[in-house]
Amino acid sequence: MTRIDSLRYFFERHGFSVSSRFADKLGISVSNVRLFFIYLSFVTLGFSFALYLVLAFLLKLKDLLHTKRRSVFDL
Repeated sequence: MTRIDSLRYFFERHGFSVSSRFADKLGISVSNVRLFFIYLSFVTLGFSFALYLVLAFLLKLKDLLHTKRRSVFDL
C-alpha cells in the first residue's frame, strides 16, 4: 500500500466516524448529517460569491455616479 493510499484510508476511517458519532448524539440518520454538511458548504461558497458580485456592482455604480470634475485649469 502506498503512502498516499494509507493516508487516504486513515482519513476515510476516522473522518466518517465524526459524522456518525454526531448523528448518534442527535438521534438522526448519518446520511442526513452528511447531506447537511454538503449543503452547508455549497451555501457558504455561494454566499461569498454573491457578496463579491454585489460589492463589485456597487463599486461600478459608485464609479458611474461619481464623475471627476474638471479643473478650471484644464479648459
